[in-house]
Amino acid sequence: MKLWIDGKSMMPQAGQSRSLTDPATGAAWAEVAMGEAADIDRAVQSADRARANWRSINSRDRTQMLNGLAALIRQNLESLAQLESRNVGKPIRDARDEVNLAADCFEYYAGAIDKIGGQTIPVSAAGTCLTFREPIGVCGLIAPWNFPIAITAWKVAPALAMGNTIVLKPATQTPLTALRLGELAIEAGIPAGVFNVVPGAGDRAGEALVRHPLVRKLSFTGSTEIGAAVMKLAADHIKRLTLELGGKSANLIFADADLDKAVPKSMWSVLGNAGQDCCARSRILVERSIYATFLEQLTEQFRSLKLGHPREESTEIGALISTRHRDRVREYVSIGQAEGAKLLCGGDLPNGELAKGAYLQPAIFADVEPQMRIFQEEIFGPVVCVMPFDSEDEAVAIANHSLYGLSGSIWTKDISRALRVARAIETGVLSINTGHSVHLEAPFGGVKRSGFGRELGLNALDNYSEIKTVFIAE
Repeated sequence: MKLWIDGKSMMPQAGQSRSLTDPATGAAWAEVAMGEAADIDRAVQSADRARANWRSINSRDRTQMLNGLAALIRQNLESLAQLESRNVGKPIRDARDEVNLAADCFEYYAGAIDKIGGQTIPVSAAGTCLTFREPIGVCGLIAPWNFPIAITAWKVAPALAMGNTIVLKPATQTPLTALRLGELAIEAGIPAGVFNVVPGAGDRAGEALVRHPLVRKLSFTGSTEIGAAVMKLAADHIKRLTLELGGKSANLIFADADLDKAVPKSMWSVLGNAGQDCCARSRILVERSIYATFLEQLTEQFRSLKLGHPREESTEIGALISTRHRDRVREYVSIGQAEGAKLLCGGDLPNGELAKGAYLQPAIFADVEPQMRIFQEEIFGPVVCVMPFDSEDEAVAIANHSLYGLSGSIWTKDISRALRVARAIETGVLSINTGHSVHLEAPFGGVKRSGFGRELGLNALDNYSEIKTVFIAE
């Protein structure tokens, strides 16, 4: 596949490409063009030329275009899901859910377009004061490899709804559904140049996008380390920033929790997408009186999981993104054992056909200490750390003993305690008696080294708009 610039498929100027490997089999299966600085400049110039036209299109027409794109995503659901599953290695059932989420996202922000407005403000001077919400301009969007189509939609939909034009740099490993979305945008009537897609390496295409003087807004999802580098580069032109970075979220299980729900939900809150999720609740803190029972039930459920080929309907856990990443995750299993944590299950490679792919048996570490690397560092794989606590204050202190603050869960039947603990934990998103904390309609983002700014919900529109104040004297 080629680059997508100005509504057309284009070859990169340097003619570079990358072979994509199917994580499930280890076989090369697609060739994708890789853009560099010159291609980013072509895309940004295209987006800048399209800017005036796109912002002038009336709200009804823009709403119809975004709804049209959502409809086309649904019409192409199976082909997009198959593409996503093969590119990322995730179970096909999960890929279908994520394609549907992308369509939901475009519909949601399409519905917001004619409801975005300014205010009239009473001021002390004689006259009328009012505000306008206006698009920022060209937005540079950098998406990750773990949820390519879903997180791309989180960024693209509100940016377009506010009247901005965009240049999207998908992750190097997973550009396919992003390129297809660019094609579908043209079919939906979105003008050429509004939605550009340039795959490429982070130190070439990504850095060029961050540095480009015509890009006024950047939204980045990825590692904390790269997010810090983006922040430094963006400072040269005072670009607006949204950063959604790493996480090491805590899952607090109190003695009165309903274990019939808490155990399976806790498992999936860390094993979804094979643990490759910045929201993964990979630190489970369990009140000591139920610690042994919880561990026994969690281990039993881990061992019963179906690890398998992503395109098999019965598969629950698919492949990791690559054998290189799998080996990195597996190294953390060795680190945990060397640190003295107790490995209850998993951490090894499967046999047979699965041995060709990037698979890893999900692992549980018990009797973990807060200072251990496996408890503090983001592993980004199917590895969970479990440790006991004796009091509410201790649980909160351990949960907050982290550089990150993205997500988390609390399990208790005591609503007063649930709210008290929720207020005390330093994180951007929390769920109570569930592992589900990301909602299209609600703001999502982190604190501390997990980033700043919010995606999703109506709050996301604030990140893609400027407020202009106008005063009219009497």
